[in-house]
Amino acid sequence: MSLPTVTKFVINTTQVNCFKETCLRVLSLCNSRALKEGVCVHSPITKLGLQEDLYLSNNLLSLYAKCFGVEPARHFFDEMPDRDVVSWTGMLSAFVRNGRYDEALEFFDLMSISGQCPNEFTLSSVLRSCSLLGDFDYGTRIHAYVIKLGFESNQYLGSTMIDLYAKCGFTDEACKIFTNMDNRDTISWTTIISSLVQAEKFSQALAHYMDMICAGVHPNEFTFVKLLAASYSLGLNYGKLLHAHLIRLGMRLNLVLKTALVNMYSKCQKMEDAIKVSNQTPDYDVLLWTSVISGFTQSLRVTDAIAALHEMELSGIVPNNFTYSSILKASSEILSLELGKQIHSRIIKAGLENDTCAGGALVDMYMKCSDLADDALGAFRDITSPSVITWTSLIAGFSEHGFEKDSFQSFAEMRAVGVQPNSFTLSSILRACSTVKSHSQTVKLHGLIVKTKAGCDTVVGNALVDAYAALGMVDDAWHVVTSMIRRDAITYTCLATRMNQMGRYEVALDVIIRMYMDDVEMDGFSMASFLSSSAGLAAMETGRQLHCYSIKAGLASGISVSNALVDFYGKCGCTDDAYRAFKGISEPDIVSWNGLISGLASIGHISSALSTFDDMRLAGFKPDSITFLLVLFACSHGGLVELGLEHFQSMREKHEIAPQLDHYACLVDLLGRAGRLEDAMEVIMTMPFKPDALIYKTLLGACKSHRNIALGEYVARQGIELDPSDPAFYVLLANLYEESGQPDLAKSTRRVMRERGLKKNPGQCWMEIRNKVHLFNAGDRSHPQINEIHEKVESLITELKNRGNLYQDYEDSSYHSEKLAVAFGLLRTPRNASIRISKKMRICSECHNFIMIVTQFVDREIIVRDGNRLHVFKKGECSCMVAASLQPDKIFHNSVCHS
Repeated sequence: MSLPTVTKFVINTTQVNCFKETCLRVLSLCNSRALKEGVCVHSPITKLGLQEDLYLSNNLLSLYAKCFGVEPARHFFDEMPDRDVVSWTGMLSAFVRNGRYDEALEFFDLMSISGQCPNEFTLSSVLRSCSLLGDFDYGTRIHAYVIKLGFESNQYLGSTMIDLYAKCGFTDEACKIFTNMDNRDTISWTTIISSLVQAEKFSQALAHYMDMICAGVHPNEFTFVKLLAASYSLGLNYGKLLHAHLIRLGMRLNLVLKTALVNMYSKCQKMEDAIKVSNQTPDYDVLLWTSVISGFTQSLRVTDAIAALHEMELSGIVPNNFTYSSILKASSEILSLELGKQIHSRIIKAGLENDTCAGGALVDMYMKCSDLADDALGAFRDITSPSVITWTSLIAGFSEHGFEKDSFQSFAEMRAVGVQPNSFTLSSILRACSTVKSHSQTVKLHGLIVKTKAGCDTVVGNALVDAYAALGMVDDAWHVVTSMIRRDAITYTCLATRMNQMGRYEVALDVIIRMYMDDVEMDGFSMASFLSSSAGLAAMETGRQLHCYSIKAGLASGISVSNALVDFYGKCGCTDDAYRAFKGISEPDIVSWNGLISGLASIGHISSALSTFDDMRLAGFKPDSITFLLVLFACSHGGLVELGLEHFQSMREKHEIAPQLDHYACLVDLLGRAGRLEDAMEVIMTMPFKPDALIYKTLLGACKSHRNIALGEYVARQGIELDPSDPAFYVLLANLYEESGQPDLAKSTRRVMRERGLKKNPGQCWMEIRNKVHLFNAGDRSHPQINEIHEKVESLITELKNRGNLYQDYEDSSYHSEKLAVAFGLLRTPRNASIRISKKMRICSECHNFIMIVTQFVDREIIVRDGNRLHVFKKGECSCMVAASLQPDKIFHNSVCHS
């Protein structure tokens, strides 16, 4: 090579290197500012053959990805003659940055096939994709990569893995990863705190924050943002403590931190403090204003929320979809259709009617505030592409308003247009299944849940448990419970509540053991359900133990638990304890008052019950339909006919409460007990409801008490025509004939009943002794101590006869369940203890008198709670104000108590 040629080659090489350096500077500048103009160097790079320079190509790839999206970047990547880990990682990051997480994982698979070894940045992008997709299986494979490549101590990767495990519901594993990390920094501490907050393990999150401070790691603004989000559950004092701490650490009050503080004070309903914080700096944005407005709406200070919206607009900040959604939520809470329509017009003016958030809030508002479902449908149809949230608002609205068929149809339409239901959609449609008790729909949804693996979500699992339990399919409900990955207090509360509704109180109480074995703590709602179960069984020992636990666990002050305690003690006849529980409620509600009135009325304290009703009204509480049922019950059992009629009239005239069928049944009972049978019949004939079997049985029972055969026969015919399979009409009519001196007609009635294949429901009662419930059935000999019990019954009957009382045994009445329970109670309870017996049906008059006479010579209090009221027997008297007759020939022939 000649000297000029060599000189020319050196000059060209120098120029190329200079151009290469210039290109790198251009690309670096454009990459930092995302300037599209930087791609102009692509053409000369290719012409000069510099495309093989990996450093230059990787920078150009990054610019394509930032400025032009994934497709141009992928096209450039495919044309690269050489690729290294930076190239693959850059392309992978582009997929993640554009939310194309599935493609990111597919691209990583290609990288693995190519033989390229990933670095920590590659693995971080893949882990982030797994986290956002909730793909735990793929994530664990990447975790294995991390360990294999020796990156387990990497701080950045560690934080990403913590986020993955936490978002997939494995918080404990996330904590283990954090514990094994070396040199934990602010980001890793903040990530684990955020994960614990997300898992609602707020106390642990706060404990980690304190450990972070002790470790000498300085928190940043995001640490406090996450902790302040937990303060709503931890309590205002924790929020104030965090506020003080961030001031002490000298944290700058930027917009992000200021918004988090405003949110915290707003959710704790301390709006004055929230406003004070918001005014500490002049900086405002739409998020901060929306937080202020949302705080006012949460406190139902709608006027202040509207004023804040006006002030926001005056400051030049335009409300967004979340701002309007907050106002719409307020209008939904106060049921203000007018306000909702005004906000609707502003949403249209702002061009947000197609927005899924604002549109969903409009659907929800119209569903709650308007009587016309078409208003909500109109708002829904205005949304161009309804999201799953908007569809869910529509489905849930239909379900809550009793339009279950529309709810099912909307769910089908949503799936038909390709929108996949989320956990809230599924739980909403399952609630509709629970309401209408649709077996077919529940099974279909269960299949969909299994197919889509949605059952991993606790909310969906709980809704499915409730749907099966509502259908009475207890085994299926338990199967779902055992298959759930995570169970919480709601899971078991759903079961217990449904068991209570079915009257299976023993099964409901067994749920407590399952909760304990599952390490799930009771909350206020589960405690209230278990107390309700104890009330249903009149299980004093169990109820008192639950009461003690509620105090120890700090649950007793909750209104639901307090009301359940009032109800429990009232149903067990412990009026003093019920009153004490009531007095312990700082702010009683209508349920509290109703519980106290019910307890007093059921035990026969009629004047006290009515006095409590007056006290309730004086305290400013408006009675509801349940209150009037209780008042009518008290008047009926107290013989206060005129007062009862007056209260019934006042329902519609003074309190604007339309009487329902139950109220008319109480009115019939009121008149029937007083002997005004024709008036009671007129009520049935003129009421705005079709009579049911219960109301006819009520009047037939009154005819029996007053021995009115003519009316009793008519009522029995009407009842049998309405429900031919109910044996109660035949039994009541036969008893009417028998007590009216017509034994032949009584026998023929019972014969007809037998010929029609009907049997009298066997009497059953139960009692609790040492936390064990003992069941007794009429004529049943299955109890292990039945021989001893029968001997006790016979000895009591012998004692009755020795005292001059005539005893006549009607159809093995000596084996009635009440008598068996009384005998067992006398044998197995301490001498001074009360004997408590429960049964679903009314106590028969023969057993009622038997127990009254027994208490004349047995110094024990015997409490029987039947299907209608509570009887306290003591010294030959009953709390239903019926005393045992001293005339021997009338002891077993009167029918004094059918209450």
